[in-house]
Amino acid sequence: MSRLFLVVAFALLLAPLARAQSFYEGKTITIVTSTGVGGVYDLTARVIARHMGQHIPGNPTIIVQNMPGGGNVLATNYMYNIAAKDGLTLASIHNAMPLHQVLDGRGVRFDAAKFNWLGSTGPENEVILVWHTAGITSIKQAMQREVVLGSTGAGSGLSIIPTAMNHVLGTRFKLVIGYKTSEDINLALERGEVQARAFGLNSIVAQHADWLNDGKVVFLAQSGIKRDRNLPDVPLLTDLAATPEQRDVLRLISSPAGLGHPYLAPPGVPAERLAILRQAFAATLADKAFIAETEKLGIPIDAMTGEEVSKIVADTIGAAPDVVAKGKAATESTSP
Repeated sequence: MSRLFLVVAFALLLAPLARAQSFYEGKTITIVTSTGVGGVYDLTARVIARHMGQHIPGNPTIIVQNMPGGGNVLATNYMYNIAAKDGLTLASIHNAMPLHQVLDGRGVRFDAAKFNWLGSTGPENEVILVWHTAGITSIKQAMQREVVLGSTGAGSGLSIIPTAMNHVLGTRFKLVIGYKTSEDINLALERGEVQARAFGLNSIVAQHADWLNDGKVVFLAQSGIKRDRNLPDVPLLTDLAATPEQRDVLRLISSPAGLGHPYLAPPGVPAERLAILRQAFAATLADKAFIAETEKLGIPIDAMTGEEVSKIVADTIGAAPDVVAKGKAATESTSP
């Protein structure tokens, strides 16, 4: 094989990457977030937007667009069906979306397995909390008394988790669905309109540390692979299971926590641009300036790769049919 042939072949291999690098110069990337302004999804996306551009050749500008609605389904559908597939539109969607696709499917016009996952800022346990004036301090009490719980929509973990708890564990959460954003639910808690909600633990620390410092909330249970180190005495959903069948269902319900706050690009993004975006996302989460800013905001980072996120999504979508069927039965009452 001649030296000239090798040089030409190498140049041809590098050409798509070079074009992708020059593509981003002078461009603007939009990060769509499926939540409203002010929540930890939004805050994290804005910090990423401030740092990620410098890790992309051409140093594009990055902005954030909030697209709440439909229990986070609206933005997810947008990314799958409408967003341009040119590598200029990314998204931070709620981690319950793959599970919603499997268990409910209401409003779903996407296939989570076909998204181009960039990675995640790390796992985040979901907790069920009640306001301190509710007079509920244990799961047992939540089985004996009706507890009014706020949520955004059927596709959100805010609805999926408490509904599954009602069916599997016998809790008596009464869901009030229709709040537009997570922060609207927080205001409803403080005003006494609702008594409880499901909430990402990191989100509480970032948005409402005063709730913790002032003892305004009580944690009843947490959803995740393992207990958060800050809540060692709060049981996992799987800890509350009375049978192996219940444990399998609650393990599936807990899968979103493993995804944390995932980021994606639409299907169909050119491979060379996707490679740049994945590399830039990973570099951003390791950036000292980014980490310093997230620490200041109380947002923990435990970076996950696109491959790690893709595996959790695939495992959720590919769950055993009997477990999925039982999970569907356990969440069938998520409608208003």
